[in-house]
Amino acid sequence: METIYLVCFIVGLVLSVLSVAGGFAHLHIGRMHVGHVHTHNGTHGLSSVNGFTITAFLCWFGGVGYLLDRYSIFITPLILLLSVLSGLLGAALLWAILFKLLLPHERVLTTEETEMPGVLAHVSDSIRDNGGIGEIIFSQTGARRSNAARSEDGAPIQRGTEVVVIRYERGIAYVRRFDELSTHTFDERTDRAT
Repeated sequence: METIYLVCFIVGLVLSVLSVAGGFAHLHIGRMHVGHVHTHNGTHGLSSVNGFTITAFLCWFGGVGYLLDRYSIFITPLILLLSVLSGLLGAALLWAILFKLLLPHERVLTTEETEMPGVLAHVSDSIRDNGGIGEIIFSQTGARRSNAARSEDGAPIQRGTEVVVIRYERGIAYVRRFDELSTHTFDERTDRAT
């Protein structure tokens, strides 16, 4: 039994490290996918039996079983029972910490939060005339980002100029100077800038 416990501990530890490194709480075994379940309302939720909790169970079960089998005076059925209980406790503890405390604070970004048109930015690398490419820096979703940019009207734009993204195509932001846009007034009756 000592060998079985040791193998369970090593497999659980290796799979736990691979789970963390390769994708949080997902386990793919061939065509089987453990980790997501469908709830009754059709949304996706995370099952309490997933790749992360299974590997935590194996690690705790194997570790406690190995130590008790090697260093205790308990009989084999009692060691097995204590190992299973510690595996369940370890998996439940991990589930409670990660999936009940941390995951509820995660959210998926909406399209509106990551859309480029209308973003206010500063030119960090001058945009040359006639379709030349420069770079802009802007804040979006609480992070500082940069992107390749072209002048929408083909005019050069110097470094440090405040610009607005007008459109975004194929990874390039097409921008106009903010002061150009702010000096024009918008006539709602004709839908044209005056």
